[in-house]
Amino acid sequence: MKDYRELQVWEKSHRLALDIYKATQNFPKVELYGVTSQLRRAAASIPTNLAEGCGRRTDGELAQFAQIAAGSASETDYLLLLCHDLQYIDDNNYAALSAHLVEIRKMLTSLIKTLRANL
Repeated sequence: MKDYRELQVWEKSHRLALDIYKATQNFPKVELYGVTSQLRRAAASIPTNLAEGCGRRTDGELAQFAQIAAGSASETDYLLLLCHDLQYIDDNNYAALSAHLVEIRKMLTSLIKTLRANL
């Protein structure tokens, strides 16, 4: 079992989740149970799956949960685009969140490759 807090990708994805919660605070109230909730859950799912994977016994299981986190990162990417196109997120905030997400996706890909190479 690994301590998820030691993973740099967990730290960055946790920060992204916090930033997305802040960015969605001013979304229209009509979206509270719609895209606001969906974006928050997708973003929080990235570090959550990494934490759960670290609680498992093997690198193979961690790789599986890191793959799920990567899927959540793709979902978050699309939802950010949707929110930007709906003009819920301004250009600057969208660019910053997207850049952060690109970095996380690269880190997840690297982590998955490393874990699978060690199997």
